[in-house]
Parts: sequence; structure tokens; C-alpha cells
Amino acid sequence: MRVLYFNQYFTTPKGSYGTRAYEFTRRWVRAGDSVTVVTSLYDKSDLRPERWISKLLVDGVEVRILKIGLSNRHGVGYRALTFAAYAILSCWYALVLPADVVVCSSGPLTVGLPGLAARWLRGRAFVFEVRDLWPEGAIQLGLLRNRLLIAVLKRFERICYLSARRVVVASEGMAQWIEQHHGIRDVAVIPNASDNELAAELPAKPGLPEWASGKQLALYAGAMGFIYDCEQLLRMAEYVQNWGARQVEIVVIGDGAERPVLEEAARRRGLSQVHFLGSRSREEVFQWLKVSCCALSIVRDSPFFDMCSPNKIYDAFAVGIPVVQDTQGWIKWLLEREGCGLTVPRGDTEAMSRAVVQLAEDAGLRAQMGENARRVARELFDRDLLAGRMREILQACAGRG
Repeated sequence: MRVLYFNQYFTTPKGSYGTRAYEFTRRWVRAGDSVTVVTSLYDKSDLRPERWISKLLVDGVEVRILKIGLSNRHGVGYRALTFAAYAILSCWYALVLPADVVVCSSGPLTVGLPGLAARWLRGRAFVFEVRDLWPEGAIQLGLLRNRLLIAVLKRFERICYLSARRVVVASEGMAQWIEQHHGIRDVAVIPNASDNELAAELPAKPGLPEWASGKQLALYAGAMGFIYDCEQLLRMAEYVQNWGARQVEIVVIGDGAERPVLEEAARRRGLSQVHFLGSRSREEVFQWLKVSCCALSIVRDSPFFDMCSPNKIYDAFAVGIPVVQDTQGWIKWLLEREGCGLTVPRGDTEAMSRAVVQLAEDAGLRAQMGENARRVARELFDRDLLAGRMREILQACAGRG
């Protein structure tokens, strides 16, 4: 099977972003498929092309990189331009490269354009993969207010859903939303995966700094931008310091537009129990996870996030540590059912701080939840399992083509 995959955020574990596309595609190659990925130049990726258009071979996957810079630090207008440029240029590859099935991975929503070109101009099987619901997310967060633009994007979104031979989403909540709003019933759920391979290969973080030695670390690894309530990390540090919980240290790995502001605020408020480590490779994030008592997942107060599928929870499952998080949808029910983490009310910093202290102090609870997390990673979210399910969907679509 020849797979043509459009994903604007492709990276490997050497980078500092989710590796869903890399892990799935290299497994398809190993199973005998021919896979070409068309991506752009994301600043969290480890791929650094020198030419305007570069072609690399990454673990058997042919990766074509369009040197269109993309960063979460960019403003909304600039990012919109980079999304549009990538989508338009990618249409050329959708038309000329050989493929039995074309996969477009959104967000951004504009990545659906080459899929439409392949579907309507070449009659190719088009699979629309939805990792984030757009424009719904931007609307709920107040980032998108222009009524005409909203109407255009919603119409484009609907065309993508209706044109796709199969829609694949990252959570049950997304599947339900698409069915309710667009009447698409045959939606496949392929969540993000736990990298059990990487977790088994890497040792714990060697040579911990003095402030981390012998402490219980609560790790937040992710972006520090508008959609994440990272100010809550500072409020947590205030709570644990005021309570005298000296055994707890809050570790923050990642980057984003709000990072300098947060670091300055932490210094100004004398928060000695929160530590900003900046961007780290995915491999180093796993090493820090292995020496942590729990992983934190924090979002802003919007029901949109109840449908999300954040990579950080799957990484925590893989290394076997509990998750402390504040979404109120499918992740909450998963943690309760499987006993692998704690959920607090959204925006309740005191409750999240108490959950962290509880795990830091209760070794038995921590160990039990950690073992449950490993089981969940193996049984529900293993990369081999999920890559195989996705491949079956692509084969079915290509066969029908």
C-alpha cells in the first residue's frame, strides 16, 4: 500500500513534540507499505532542512519538508499565513505523488485542502485524521470572532468530513461531537499512543540537580501558550510552599509565548519550588518522567478541552506514573475506571495542589496508580496496537478505491 501523509508537525523523539505521525508511519513501513510524509518546518521538530524543499529518509519513511517556519510563538495572523502556504503547496504533492490512500492530519484545518485535491481531482481515497477540532476550539477560546470567517471555516470543515472516505479522531468526545454537528456516524477513534518502547529503553534521568535530589517531582511537560492555564503552576507552587510541603518540587518542561512571563513572575513572587527547564527532547522528557511522582495536565476553563487527547497523559502511562489533570470528559472517566490518576475540578488550583501532595506523601497509592498506568499503556494505548488499527482503516479505504 502506498500512503501519502500530510502532517504539518512531523517530528521524531529527538524533537520536543508529539510523535504520533512518526511512530505510526515507521510501523507501516516495517509492515511493507511505502509511506511519504509531507511536512513543514516546526520549531519543536528535530528536522532542520537547509533547502527550500528537502527530501529525507527517516526510518524508511520518505519525508518531504517544505521550509515554511511554524512556531507557537508566532501571532495568529502569521500562523494563518503559514498554514495557508503549506496547504496550497501540498496540493501539488497530492496530485503528482503516487498514492493508494491520502491521509491529512488536522490541525490545522487547512491541511484538509490537499486531501480534497486528491479526492476530487484525482479520485484518490482520502482519510481525514482529526487530532484537534477546528475551528470549534478557536471559537470557544475566543481566538476566532469574525462571523464571516467562522462561517467559511465551518463550511470547509464540513466539506472535509463529507469528502473523506473515513474520518479518524483522537477521542470518543471528538467522535460524538462530529456525529452531533455533522451527522457523520462512521467515525473511527484512534487515540494518541503510549510510547512503551521508548519508556523501556531509557534510564531514569541521571545526575539530578541538587534541588531535585530526594524530592517528589510533579512534572508539567508541554506548551506554555494561551490555551494552557500555566499560571496555575505558579499558584500551585504558592500552595505547597505555604503548606510547608518541602518534599514537592514542580518541574516545568517546554516553551511558548508565556514562558518568559511565568519565569519572571515566579522570581518576583519568590517561588523556589517551581523550576523551568525550557524545551527538552522527547527522550529527556521521558527521563524526567521516570523520576517524577506524577504528571500534570492543565487546561483553561472551556468544555472544548473535555474532548482533547493530550500526549502528556500517554507518556505518563508509558513510564508508569499517575496523572493529575482537570478536564471533565473522557480522560476523567478513564482515570477513575482504571485507577491511574486523579481528576480535580477545572481551575481549582488548591484541589490540584492537594492531589499532588497526596501522591507525594502516599507511596502505596502512588505505586498502585503507577502499576495501573503501565497496564493501561500496554492494553489500551500501545503504539503497535493503534498503528495496526489505523493501518487496517487505510487498507480498507485503499481497497475500496
